[in-house]
Amino acid sequence: MKVAAIQHDIVWEDRAATLEHLEPLIKTAAAAGARLAVLTEMFAVGFSMATERLAEPPGGPTTQWLQAQAESHGMWICGTHPEQAPGTDRPANMFVLAGPGGSLTRYAKIHPFSYTGEHEHLRAGDQTVTVDVEGMRTTPFVCYDLRFADTFWGVAAATDLYVIPANWPAARRHHWRSLLVARAIENQAYVVGVNRVGTGGKLDYAGDSAIIDPLGETLATAANAETVLIVDVDPEVVSATRARYPFMADRR
Repeated sequence: MKVAAIQHDIVWEDRAATLEHLEPLIKTAAAAGARLAVLTEMFAVGFSMATERLAEPPGGPTTQWLQAQAESHGMWICGTHPEQAPGTDRPANMFVLAGPGGSLTRYAKIHPFSYTGEHEHLRAGDQTVTVDVEGMRTTPFVCYDLRFADTFWGVAAATDLYVIPANWPAARRHHWRSLLVARAIENQAYVVGVNRVGTGGKLDYAGDSAIIDPLGETLATAANAETVLIVDVDPEVVSATRARYPFMADRR
């Protein structure tokens, strides 16, 4: 299965402008044969904590746009946005995966980035999610989740592919690159990390999106510019790697 990491800029707090900007990039991914396209964290508005203005209900305009793009191109498309369910005190940083047949899968970011106060504006999720995407057992995490190896370990046996949308600042880009490789090696799974470029909320972003194989080899990466990375991923490679090197059997 071909997966596309869409490394893109974001028009700060301007959903309509950003979504319009993203459509040609998604079209490029679809034309290259991608079956799954991964956008960034808070892909439509940037990592803004103005959630009182920017949060949407489930099924709101950003989700509708994802569904329309998935239907139009006959592919799976995912990213995160602030979504507030009825009866909750705060929105969640919600990963949404739209399938070509109209399906929706949601995962609420488990680890809000308390260093910058995300936890004060966005509630933490409490459940992991794994979904079959055309034979690839796919588990999403979001940005800061990447620092918590135990969360990845807990779902490793049932995961072929981790997808990680992010808004990871350039100041800590070495951490991002290193942790992506570590999660792939530890869990003997593919990792697709998709980070934004540009500037938003007075922070600079260097991209460094990457697709990494189950042995920790970087199959594709890019920095500092908008681009679409396309790589083939295969669940048989995951199975073969784990059979050849049964390291996870010794995990305690």
